[in-house]
Amino acid sequence: MFSPLFNTLLIPFLVAMFLALTMGGSGIGPSFSAAYGANMIRRTAIPGIFGLMVFAGAIIAGKNTSYTLGKGILDPTYLDFVTVTIILFSISIALLISNIAGIPQSTSQATVLAVVAASIYFHQPSTRFLLTKAIPTWFILPIIAFVLSYLSAKFLYRPLRRRAYFLNLSPPTEKVLRLAVIFSSMYVAFSIGSNNVANAAGPIASMVINELKLAPTGQNFLLIMIIATLMTAPVFGIGASLLGNKVIENTGKEIVLFGQIEAIIIAFITASLLLFASVVKGLPTSLVQLNVAAILGVGVAKLGPKNIFRRTQVNRFFYMWIIAPAISFGLTLLLLWFADIAHLLQF
Repeated sequence: MFSPLFNTLLIPFLVAMFLALTMGGSGIGPSFSAAYGANMIRRTAIPGIFGLMVFAGAIIAGKNTSYTLGKGILDPTYLDFVTVTIILFSISIALLISNIAGIPQSTSQATVLAVVAASIYFHQPSTRFLLTKAIPTWFILPIIAFVLSYLSAKFLYRPLRRRAYFLNLSPPTEKVLRLAVIFSSMYVAFSIGSNNVANAAGPIASMVINELKLAPTGQNFLLIMIIATLMTAPVFGIGASLLGNKVIENTGKEIVLFGQIEAIIIAFITASLLLFASVVKGLPTSLVQLNVAAILGVGVAKLGPKNIFRRTQVNRFFYMWIIAPAISFGLTLLLLWFADIAHLLQF
């Protein structure tokens, strides 16, 4: 009924949409956990707003990160439909495990390590990218998020709170603060779109160029990347609705409870750092780690390091952040090996 080309492209696109589903479940926590933790928004209203802002961020600011994942790690000629399907499927499984555990996971780290696994299998080493760009960014930006949120909470918010500036606010002021919290959460969702949608759109764009035998020009890549974004970004909202409840509960309620100003601090710092990584550097970066680092900074300023880092929930985050990317990396290698044995690879 359908052409062989249609059937070839259908499977990786379906897997990309499944990946977007799992990314939505993981990404809703970092974007709206602050607003939800501060009781500024109903949980049922979050998925729709989240999906719209992710879509806007992907279209407006997602190009550079898509280029990195589609061309900057592995030679794009190796991204055929089998390899891309394996990469996206491996990432999806790693994120699905994280969602079931209720732990927000770095989709970018899982994606980068899956692509790196493919580069190793095809003898196209990407050590330089990892050591000089990805890994330093993954370590430095969360530290910056922690320090900025800690300093903001300790030296700006706490003195104001001690002087009772936030008690007995007038209804107009209270409404402005509530809107500021919600808009800052939308800002985070926009930054997710600028970075995380590329996890699916970047490899898909290179695959389509290869399968259609198009010239690998920047214009062709951009056009196909936009089409892939149009198909995958809206699925983030569906994933947030189906898989995100436990994640947002864990990040929004079980580390530390937020006030309105604290929620704005966390969201603004998180989103700004991620948007910087996306637009200026074009680097896939862990939003969830930026977000949790900012939450921990506020928590340490409020309760002290012993009361925060001893919490079981925080330790579970650290364990899963190691396990899930390792699953993505190992599963990609294993499936590529099986595909090679079955003579499915073209290289």
